[in-house]
Amino acid sequence: MHKFIIRGGNQLKGKVKISGSKNASLPIIFSSILTSQTEIGNVPLLRDTKTAISLLKNMGFKAVFKDGQLSIIKEANIKTEADYELVRTMRASILVLGPLLSKFKKAKVSLPGGCAIGARPVNLHLKALSKLGAEIKIDHGYIVANVKNRLKGAEIVFDFPTVGGTENLIMAAVLAEGKTIIKNAAKEPEIVDLANALKKAGAIIEGAGTDTIEITGVEELSKMEHTVMPDRIEAGTFISFVATAGGEVVIENFPYQTLETVVKKFQETGMKIERLNSKTVKVKKNNPLQGTDITTQVYPGFPTDMQAQFMATMCLAEEVSIIKENIFENRFQHVLELQRLGSNITIDGNTAIVKGVKKLIGAKVMATDLRASASLVAAGLAAENTTEIYRIYHLERGYENLEKKLQQLGANIEKRRTEQPY
Repeated sequence: MHKFIIRGGNQLKGKVKISGSKNASLPIIFSSILTSQTEIGNVPLLRDTKTAISLLKNMGFKAVFKDGQLSIIKEANIKTEADYELVRTMRASILVLGPLLSKFKKAKVSLPGGCAIGARPVNLHLKALSKLGAEIKIDHGYIVANVKNRLKGAEIVFDFPTVGGTENLIMAAVLAEGKTIIKNAAKEPEIVDLANALKKAGAIIEGAGTDTIEITGVEELSKMEHTVMPDRIEAGTFISFVATAGGEVVIENFPYQTLETVVKKFQETGMKIERLNSKTVKVKKNNPLQGTDITTQVYPGFPTDMQAQFMATMCLAEEVSIIKENIFENRFQHVLELQRLGSNITIDGNTAIVKGVKKLIGAKVMATDLRASASLVAAGLAAENTTEIYRIYHLERGYENLEKKLQQLGANIEKRRTEQPY
């Protein structure tokens, strides 16, 4: 296992390039189950993308990944089972269920694991797939699903705009018989990216990015070639790094249109964010941060995946900030660790009351999930003395070469092996 050692106080200066989106890459990788051959560019090198590739290989697909380019070819004998040992580490593994059912008429998928940030039940996925004609049961920790002939299009109304459920249903419906209409669909940009990738292979999908998506099933898909969108959460995270550490950074490959809500909130804190062109922004901290309230919401609202990083920023802001978490019921686990660094945060249900302090002090802290890890890095960059962050394997699930990118910006951060029992 590894840890980060951060000696805070260095302002960030220079340029950084945002990697491909983790949350877009994973469903697109799994959508390759539907095609005979897939070429995907701008895939980030992460624990989660490597797990997804390993899962496909375990099923019998041939996959070659080099320098962000992923090639996937369907071999003759495909196993339609997703084993527990791979699925348990990544919740997105549930996304193999829809394409396996649609392409091979059967699937056996272990109930997923991943970050412990809330219940995130898969019942919405299963209920929707059942309406397409799938027979589903839970057997010894596995989802076992079958369809007699071919999935059939239907109208699905989600109780909640679930991102994973929307993605799973899109992938199931592209080869289903007839038309599928998804109402109250999630509208995240990563869903649009998945739809765009599938359309390049011949899928007929309309309305991605709105709350109503229509899919007309086709007999088969052709070769898929697609380049993954930039990671909007990584882009927002780097804004938080500049906000806590100070300095001036040019962020390249910045997905501005998908991140406007986050940009506006950071601007309310006093951060200067200047759009240099369609893919580049300059982020600068000129003055003390001002306390700003946020409430996490489904897209296009403030993303839950930026809540922890924004909270770390508000730990150093003047006055009081109110942060409400409306998506996951257990996503304040980073609060105790931020308190170890000297922050003043009080929790009341799904609300965090953050009273800014003049300085943070380095300490040993433990990452509890992916975005919590990033919040601790943001705080550590500003903290006096040394901060040690354990369990950074969480962070490596979603950030590509983070310590190297920060080192290039002047941060004093290193990755070191540890034998500590964390």
